[in-house]
Amino acid sequence: MLAIYKRELKSYFQSMVGCVFIAFLMAFTGIYFVAYNLSAGYPYFSYTLSGSLIVFIVGIPLITMRSFSEERKNKTDQMLLTAPVSLGQIVIGKYLAMITVIAIPNLIFCLYPMIIQSQGIAYLKVDYISIAVFFLLGCVYAAIGMFLSALTESQIIAFISTFGILLVLYLWDGILSMLPGSAVSGLVGVLVILSVIAFYIYHMTDNIVLAGGIGIVGIIAGAVVYFVKSDLYENLLSNLLGRLALADVFTDITSNSIVDVTGIVLYLSIIAVFAFLTVQAIQKRRWS
Repeated sequence: MLAIYKRELKSYFQSMVGCVFIAFLMAFTGIYFVAYNLSAGYPYFSYTLSGSLIVFIVGIPLITMRSFSEERKNKTDQMLLTAPVSLGQIVIGKYLAMITVIAIPNLIFCLYPMIIQSQGIAYLKVDYISIAVFFLLGCVYAAIGMFLSALTESQIIAFISTFGILLVLYLWDGILSMLPGSAVSGLVGVLVILSVIAFYIYHMTDNIVLAGGIGIVGIIAGAVVYFVKSDLYENLLSNLLGRLALADVFTDITSNSIVDVTGIVLYLSIIAVFAFLTVQAIQKRRWS
């Protein structure tokens, strides 16, 4: 795993992808820092950092798009699959290289609150927590991008799909506000989600009986619940999908100085889930 980590980390800087990401994030954040903290005298670096979230939407797909798609295109994934390490170690090694690139600018950001403090009042606790959560959010996005890269051999498709999903997550609150809150729309939404889950199970297992059985049982159960107690479906989509507004955990710190521990747990859970799904996607290709 260590050898894979070193190889991947080295490749990020040999190809200049890592350098471009770090430079772009530092420059973008630096502009906000000068404008808000140094010129306007705003004491919270966390507020400045919130303006850099948009960089992740473009920067993270740039880092993750080549992680597995390039290996698959160049047929070098066969060497990885036959290497004397487990798939889990391969995925973890590549993932650690990604988040190391993300960690470098975040470590540099730790100097900024001290610069603010040297000029007057600073809120170091809030700022350093916000930097940590900002980094953790980047790790979540990287896990999503890594999984999407494992599904295709095209780096362009991996980039566009990751960019699209991260953009949707960035705009998630606005999207949720447009969802209808009626019980019928809640039922339809649940049925669509169940259908997507059944399709993914079929894609991963090629077992139409298993996927179809899970889908049918879920649809029947959802319909029964609707006819027994339909009010459970009112505003269900907004409540159910509201947790996918991942940036809210970070913005709660920057706007209200509130640390949502459940949000941190959610971040870690999403990282674990997408790392697991990445392993399963590669495992499926190994046996197909």
